[in-house]
Amino acid sequence: MTVIRQVRLLGEDVVDIAIEGGVITAVGTDLPTGDHDVVDGQGLIALPGLVDLHTHLREPGREDAETVRTGTMAAARGGFTCVHAMANTDPVADTAGVVEQVWRLGREAGYCDVQPVGAVTVGLAGEQLAELGAMADSAAGVRVFSDDGKCVSDAVLMRRALEYVKAFGGVIAQHAQEPRLTEGAQMNEGILSGELGLTGWPAAAEEAIVARDCVLAAHVGSRLHVCHLSTRGSVEIVRWAKSKGWDVTAEVTPHHLLLTDELVRSYDPIYKVNPPLRSADDVAAVREGLADGTIDIVATDHAPHPMEDKECEWNAAAFGMIGLETALSVVQQTMVDTGLLTWAQVADRMSTAPARIGRVADHGRPIAVGEPANVVLYDPAATRVVEPADTASLSRNTPYRGHELPGRVVATFLRGHATVLDGALTEGVPA
Repeated sequence: MTVIRQVRLLGEDVVDIAIEGGVITAVGTDLPTGDHDVVDGQGLIALPGLVDLHTHLREPGREDAETVRTGTMAAARGGFTCVHAMANTDPVADTAGVVEQVWRLGREAGYCDVQPVGAVTVGLAGEQLAELGAMADSAAGVRVFSDDGKCVSDAVLMRRALEYVKAFGGVIAQHAQEPRLTEGAQMNEGILSGELGLTGWPAAAEEAIVARDCVLAAHVGSRLHVCHLSTRGSVEIVRWAKSKGWDVTAEVTPHHLLLTDELVRSYDPIYKVNPPLRSADDVAAVREGLADGTIDIVATDHAPHPMEDKECEWNAAAFGMIGLETALSVVQQTMVDTGLLTWAQVADRMSTAPARIGRVADHGRPIAVGEPANVVLYDPAATRVVEPADTASLSRNTPYRGHELPGRVVATFLRGHATVLDGALTEGVPA
């Protein structure tokens, strides 16, 4: 048995938490410790293990950037007990065989559960539906499907996908990017893109797809999830769709909560991301949307790249940033320290809601007796300067290099096993 002493549950009441056999056996005050393992939780906050609906683990095919093992190690250090692995691997996760491979690699690594995301179309080519039913019936039990990295731009194909997954409670997670409006795009379209001589990426390219797909989802009565929403207009469209009772959810990334397109003035490709960093007004809008529930969740869009793909001229650089180990700190800085969210609401946006959207029953559960012991202990009073070399990820493309961020994950428990303790990785949970 493990007893966590004097921890603030969801940032509120000070309690002790007892864990045994992978479940929470008691929550109260002055629990007996006996000869059990004791973790000092004074000054720490206990949250349910975080769930990321949008992670790129790169394996199979790009193990030079990340592997399931290194990616889940980074996830555990960030407080995550479950991540959804995107399908844009090589080969693409568009068959039952590939999604089962990713699922088994996660079980073998043991640092957090890996729930594969299946591709919507064969090879992400946007021409033919992938084996959605076979992936759903596989051992991996896929319920989230996405061509992330590419948009399902064909409206007929998108409609068919929404209709197909409705039968088994699946959801289509759309990368909202109208391809014809973003050909050669390099950064957010505006006065700054003109000043810098970089091809602009209009907000309308995202908003047009969000609007179309909300209407399609309502038409067929299916579930739509909008990936990495980034503009004020997209927030307003999702708010409108929800006001009509449509089954639409949306996510925002930590970097879109904090960073603006002004950083692109440096021409540092570390800030090149898809969708691009937006204006200060867009940042304010996505914070407001997350606070009022229009945006349901925070998802990292952890996108590792090897050094040669990022340390080059801007036009040639890959899109993407890593973010698993810094996500909770960025949410604290942008949403909690600003008074926009409580810690209980953070637990909802980063654990309960993503688990519900992704249909992972053993995660996102409350910290209560009889529930799986997936728990993160977090020190909100700590500060740290981000150093790329400190990450567990194989890649170093963090946009927060040299930045001081608040907070630190002290411990992460996956089914009662501490995958992180005193801030350091331990051994994963055996499959």
